[in-house]
Amino acid sequence: MFEDFESGRIAVDGVEIAYVAAGAGEPVLLLHGFPQTKALWARIAPALVAQGYRAICADLRGYGASDKPPALSDLTNYSFRAMAADSVGLMQALGHERFHLVGHDRGARVAHRLALDRPAAVASVTLMDIVPTAVLLGDLRRDVAQSYWHWFFLAQPAPFPERMIEANPDLFYETCLFGWGAAGPQDFDAAQLAAYRASWHDIEAIAGSCNDYRAALAVDLAHDLADHGKRISAPALILCGASGAMAKLYDLPAAWAGRCTTMKVRAIKGGHFFPDSAPGEVVEHVAAFLRQDPFPNASE
Repeated sequence: MFEDFESGRIAVDGVEIAYVAAGAGEPVLLLHGFPQTKALWARIAPALVAQGYRAICADLRGYGASDKPPALSDLTNYSFRAMAADSVGLMQALGHERFHLVGHDRGARVAHRLALDRPAAVASVTLMDIVPTAVLLGDLRRDVAQSYWHWFFLAQPAPFPERMIEANPDLFYETCLFGWGAAGPQDFDAAQLAAYRASWHDIEAIAGSCNDYRAALAVDLAHDLADHGKRISAPALILCGASGAMAKLYDLPAAWAGRCTTMKVRAIKGGHFFPDSAPGEVVEHVAAFLRQDPFPNASE
């Protein structure tokens, strides 16, 4: 995977973030979600490079080849704010003060937080298959809780979920990967699936993902509620899986309308994991969005 991409790990405030990068055009940072790694972008990033962009794919802290520090007692070091700071630090270290953001699932929540906290760094933002954290948790409905049960299982105090997952990681993560709407093993590239599975068997990565979800309830919801009324200033593209839970359970345009200055909403065939099952369609939508919103100077 990622043939001809450079790879490395860069320390950001003492936490090393793993990345791959290629291309020489406008920088695009791609952030994966749960239960995946930067391998999510293995068919999407090269296509963006071929269209003239510099693509950087990073593992979130706690995931993949990035560091997985022990959680602080207040869980702030696993908040989306901490992960957003990792992302800004990584991009600055690579020489990019301003960049396009593309995120799926947890990566999209990091991108949302980054766009609010550091608007001068964000030229555009593409958010894939999420509603704002405050929308999902602030008025939790029965049908949402049933579909998003993993939020509450993973957020239980350590080491309960870790030990349960460690007993059979493939059973747990495959239930997540293949159970969230319109996806099966045949919808995933074999090499990418193998990369995900390798991370599933990393005990530290299991703990990292649990800490991510613990922080969502303990820290991130408060951050989002404190920013009620604040809008993403950069142009925003909202993508969702047409057969996924988000599209079925929420009115996506309504969920994001008050949180974006300008936005477009598009549905892509497939469920939650449409970046895996329909990478070509993702590239078409993202590239068209980026072409329509050329890379501006920070002063504009």
